[in-house]
Formats: sequence, structure tokens, C-alpha cells
Amino acid sequence: MSSTLTAANKVPLLREACLIGGTWLSGDEQNSIAVTNPATGEIIGRVPRFGRAETAQAIDAASKAFQSWSKMTAVERCNLMHSWADLIIENQTDLAKLLTIEMGKPLAEAAGEVTITANYIRFFAEEGKRVYGDVIPSPWQGRRIFVTKEPIGVVGAITPWNFPSSMLGRKLAAALGSGCTVVAKPASQTPYSALVLGKLAEDAGIPAGVINIITGTAAEIADELCENDKVRKITFTGSTPVGKQLASKALANMKKVSMELGGNAPFIVFDTANIDKAVEGAIASKFRNSGQTCVCANRIYVQSGVYEEFSAKLKVAIEVQLRVGNGLKAGVTQGPLIDSNAVAKVEELISDAVEKGGTVVTGGKRDAQGGTFFEPTLLLNATPDMKVAKEETFGPFAPVFKFESEEEAINMANDTEYGLACYFYTQDLGQTFRVMDALEYGLVGVNEGVITTEYAPFGGYKDSGMGNEGSKYGIDDYINIKYSCIGGLSL
Repeated sequence: MSSTLTAANKVPLLREACLIGGTWLSGDEQNSIAVTNPATGEIIGRVPRFGRAETAQAIDAASKAFQSWSKMTAVERCNLMHSWADLIIENQTDLAKLLTIEMGKPLAEAAGEVTITANYIRFFAEEGKRVYGDVIPSPWQGRRIFVTKEPIGVVGAITPWNFPSSMLGRKLAAALGSGCTVVAKPASQTPYSALVLGKLAEDAGIPAGVINIITGTAAEIADELCENDKVRKITFTGSTPVGKQLASKALANMKKVSMELGGNAPFIVFDTANIDKAVEGAIASKFRNSGQTCVCANRIYVQSGVYEEFSAKLKVAIEVQLRVGNGLKAGVTQGPLIDSNAVAKVEELISDAVEKGGTVVTGGKRDAQGGTFFEPTLLLNATPDMKVAKEETFGPFAPVFKFESEEEAINMANDTEYGLACYFYTQDLGQTFRVMDALEYGLVGVNEGVITTEYAPFGGYKDSGMGNEGSKYGIDDYINIKYSCIGGLSL
């Protein structure tokens, strides 16, 4: 397939074929998927539109590779994974440029995501050497009880468009570190960052079939992954409705699942907070990736005593610090939204909020640059009856709600079916622990707006999913536990 990227925007590592069993398959150009740069509307290129047959082929390749990959020592796998991470960092400039071109985020953010991808690979390369078992004291004379851990097998991984490198890197790293092999389907909007990870893994010496990356019809690929008995686990990052459908299909075939789903993150500022730090955290949490993350601050709750001060300072910070534009341009902090549907969603939420009494004090409309660029928006006087109080925004829209008491803030924050990330600011130690314990979320940021790291677990409560990614806990979802009882040991 031929790319239509201009020479100035060419990235040497761009791949327009799928990786199946160590072979790059291009498919039929007439039945392919066009990938568009959201900042310019330019077609970057095309990737194959594969379906069930090619997915089954990839699963077969992963199943075959599992027989040898799982038998390697953890040290051997670790060394190969470190070589892979080395190549990612060596090519960071090109990888970041490719990520920005296909997804839109500013180049500095893209470079940071590439670094995080390599960090996940390095972390799980080492964590694979610490998949420990146990010897349990036996209740019987002449017997010994051993507990060992084994890789679960072939993993089906489905990843989103907003973090096309790090979300796949996190899943691949935990799977490979534990001894599993993978068939991965990246989002159709942003397939290139995934495909290049496959290319660099190949260059690092990771054997054919250990990583398989396939693009195409989402429903067909997902159905094959969920129904094929050679796949033992499904891991998905994306929306809650899609996650529930996948989990249902996977569990119908008794596959292990881990789901990192939607969020509706509250960001609480108490009277006891350092307001300047809270504003800094709100900017980082709300407007990173133009608000297109599942852990972005979605609802900002500010106690009445500091409501005016915080709102005024946040308005200034938005207007001074945030610059909208093509992510490849220097100084840009806010790239485009991923597509026109995303723009329409933000407009719908703002319109609903204004109709119900909210006041837009900055932003509020499409940016003058056109396309899918949208102005960073601050809305005051938000109320619980607004759609934005219940729905995930996924855009640069910050609604600010007022509250009176700690109890009221906690109740408002927990009044959602989601439970992924939350944030609050206070300098009161007692309040820190009371609120931390009361919030029904898997991730809690206290006086910090960005908290994700490979060293900590990432997983949500309620409709935000099940299982964890990252940290020592993240490898558990790729492991089977085996109990062996050895008898006949009496003297």
C-alpha cells in the first residue's frame, strides 16, 4: 500500500502491513482502511482491513510461538525485551512524530508517551524474573504442597486511539514478561504506532509469532479472539459499553479478562488546598491530550470558600498556558480532537450546560483554525443535572461545580457508575485520609494531577473495569496458578 504523506512528513518506520507469524501482510488496497491526520485532514496512508480468517492465522502463529517463548528462561525474555526498549528509545524522535501525525497530540506529549512505552517494557522485563511461587506447610505427613505460576497462553489485546503506543506497550510488556504471546488489534484511527512496535520487536530479536499485530474490522477480529479456544485471555482498553460486550463474549468461552474502561474523574479542591498547586494540577489533569484520556478531570468540584479564587486563576492559566494547533509545531500544547464526532460530543455537553445555567468564561467553541481543533473551555456554575456531570467528556471542557462541605463533595464525586481515577487537593492531613478512604476509585491523586506510572497499579472500580495494568499487580492477570501436591515422601 502506498502512503500519501508529503515528503516533509514522511516517517521512515511507518508500516502499512500487518505482522502475522513473522510475516508482513499487506492485504488488498481496494479493501483497506484510510488513516487520517486529524490536524490536517490529510490521508497518511492505508492499512489492511483484515477479518476473522487473518485473525485465526495470527492466533495460530501466537499459539505455536507460545510453546517456545514460554519455555525460555525469564532472563532470556528479559534480555530480548530490554533490547526492544533500547530500539524504541533510539527511534524516539521518529516514533513521536509518527504518533503526533496519526493521533494529533503535541510532539512533546508524544515523545513522553514513547518513553513511557519503553518504561513499561523494561519494568515487565524485570518483573518477569519475579513471578514467584510458594511452598505451603502441608496438613498431611509425607506430602509437600507447591504453588507455581505459569503464563496463561495466547492473549488477545485490543487498544484505543488516544494512547496508541503506551496502551499497547503496557499490555505487550506484561504479556511477554510473563511468558505469554499476543495477537493485538490497535484502533483503526491510530494503527501505525502499534505496527512500528512490532517492527522494532522483530529487529530486537523477539521470535516470530510472539507479537502479532492485525488491523481491520473490529467486530470480526474481536469475535475471533473471544471465540477461538487457543486464546486464553482478552485485555481491552476502551469504552464501557464495548468492554461489557467483549467481556460477555470472552466469559462465555471461559477466558480470563481484564478491562480498562471509561471514567468520569472528579477533581476536588477544598478550602484547605494550595490554590496555585490545584490550578497547576487541574491544567495537567484536564487538558493533557486535549482532554482525551480516561483519567482526565471530568468534573471539577471547588469548595465555596475558594471557588472564586480558583476559578479566576484557572481562567488565566487556560488563556496564558494553552495554545491550540498542529502538534508538530513548536509551542503547541493542545492538538486537535480525534474526529468530528468528538467535536460534536463536546459541543453537545457545552450547549446542555449553558441551557441549564452554566456560564462559559473562556473558550466554548471550535477554534478558528477549523477542522477538529477546539478551544480549551472553562464553564462556571455547573450543576448535577447537566450531562457533563454524568458523561465522560473526552475533550478540553472543564466544568466547575461549587460545594459547601466535605461530605457533599464526596457524595457528588461518588455519584457515578464509574470509578477509575479521582483527584483532590488539601493541606489537611486528617482530611487527606478521610477523603482518600471515602472515594470509590481505583486511582487517587492527592495534591497531584498526573499520577500514572509503570510502578503503580492502574485499574478501576465499578463500570470502569476489572483487573490491573502496570506494577507487580499487572502481571498477575497473565498468570495461571498451579497447585501440586507431592505425596509418598514418608520415611
